[in-house]
Amino acid sequence: MRKQWLRSIERLLKSRAMSLRQILIHPDPRLKKTCPPVAEVDDAIRKLADDMLETMYDAPGVGLAAPQIGVMKRIFVMDCDKEEPGLAPVVAINPEILWASDELGVYEEGCLSIPDIYEDVTRPKQIRLRYLDLDGKTQERELDDLWSTCAQHELDHLNGRLFIDYLSGIKRTMITNKMKKLKKELGRT
Repeated sequence: MRKQWLRSIERLLKSRAMSLRQILIHPDPRLKKTCPPVAEVDDAIRKLADDMLETMYDAPGVGLAAPQIGVMKRIFVMDCDKEEPGLAPVVAINPEILWASDELGVYEEGCLSIPDIYEDVTRPKQIRLRYLDLDGKTQERELDDLWSTCAQHELDHLNGRLFIDYLSGIKRTMITNKMKKLKKELGRT
């Protein structure tokens, strides 16, 4: 864990060319598409991960998936450590859930692509996640509570699904209409 953190810090210090990316707002057709796998973990993917982390922390949020910034690749970042954010963020490339608990948890979820909207969503309380890290090595982690919810939420983004898809049709329509109005106000139609 500490080694990963040191690599992250080293990468951040080396990369002065990080940049904030604009976060797409729902409805946007890119948010409803399934992302293809990342073919190779290379410098371009590492740069993308750095940009995503910077964008996520700036937003501020605890997770961000590549399609939320218009990049159709299977990668997401997350950091649910409220005590020491930035200490050990997770970069998950080509993630997949290997196991999910029968026990469910309800969390109030929000989304950077659906700003200022929060709703309760029920998901498995624990999962086992497999993914490639920034060195292209396979990692497996057991996640629970907020970390589990966040990983499932971000993985949904990679599969073209939003947290509002778990809500009733009426709520989903109301939220979508609010977002259309917001996009119009922001000049992002």
